[in-house]
Amino acid sequence: MADLWRECKVNCGDRFDKVIALTHFPAAKGENIEALLSHCKIAEEFLGDGDDKALVTEFIASAEKTVRDCVRFLDVEDEVGLHADFLRRLVRRSTRKLRTKVFTTNYDLCFEYAARKGRYVIVDGFSHTTPQVFDSLYFSYDIVKRESSPDSHDFIPNVFHLYKLHGSVDWTKNKKSGEIEKDPTSESPLLIYPRNTKYELSFEQPYLEMMSAFQTALRQPDTGLLVLGFGFNDNHLAEPILSAINSNLHLKVVVCDPGLGPWEHKDNGVQEGYDAKNSYLSKLRYLIEHGDARLALISATFEQAVPVMPDIAAETDLEQHYERIRLMREAG
Repeated sequence: MADLWRECKVNCGDRFDKVIALTHFPAAKGENIEALLSHCKIAEEFLGDGDDKALVTEFIASAEKTVRDCVRFLDVEDEVGLHADFLRRLVRRSTRKLRTKVFTTNYDLCFEYAARKGRYVIVDGFSHTTPQVFDSLYFSYDIVKRESSPDSHDFIPNVFHLYKLHGSVDWTKNKKSGEIEKDPTSESPLLIYPRNTKYELSFEQPYLEMMSAFQTALRQPDTGLLVLGFGFNDNHLAEPILSAINSNLHLKVVVCDPGLGPWEHKDNGVQEGYDAKNSYLSKLRYLIEHGDARLALISATFEQAVPVMPDIAAETDLEQHYERIRLMREAG
């Protein structure tokens, strides 16, 4: 959030301080672009027509463009090895089990690039036509391999479901057909931008389908939920998790975050962890301290957590072949 704040400040120039004054943004909230945009949307409703309202509206548009540009950071040659390793450990499971479901609030294409590297198949609700169009029906489809015999078919391995809860930089809405399509070059991608209206927006299409799948998955028996990089600050996601923990006795939850537990600040000394400050995480901590063995809090970053995740399946012959081909291409 602080990085986006600084980018928006640079792009806005001298007008930034005036926007802060017009929206009465409190300094106590720090460099939080989500909080600032929330104040801007409220101010936009109450400021009368004139230069002040036009300035705030212009800043909102500028900030949203900055967010879009900042999350479009991937090029074809960029390395996404950590995400590929994450998928390798999580997705390669028995085809007799349900497909792994990955839910992300990020807009970027890291998982798509990692899936291409590992030759994984993504089921993300979009068709296999050109252009690709969204329909939740595609989430119910699976992929099988059929040999020469028409009665013989097997579910292929390395397939996972990807749900982008806050949209994606390559989603756009076709103004003529009204359909949601994939377009990596879109200047107006479908995103839920950081502000306090995220809860309301998450119940519009296509986000409604993603949220429905998320809540359904949490209610399934014998389900494991691994949380990485989510600080439980979005109520529309934290509430379903806590509700499922309360009602689904067969749900196991592991939360990884570098801010859990006391940590050392370079200037301010020892700080309390998020599990003491965040109401949702403090409830999870309370349950753990009172003997709930289904839950675990681990102080770790994404980079620290992935290498210690169990690798429960050996590489298949096909995966070994793809790796040899990749190394051969890199060798020139």
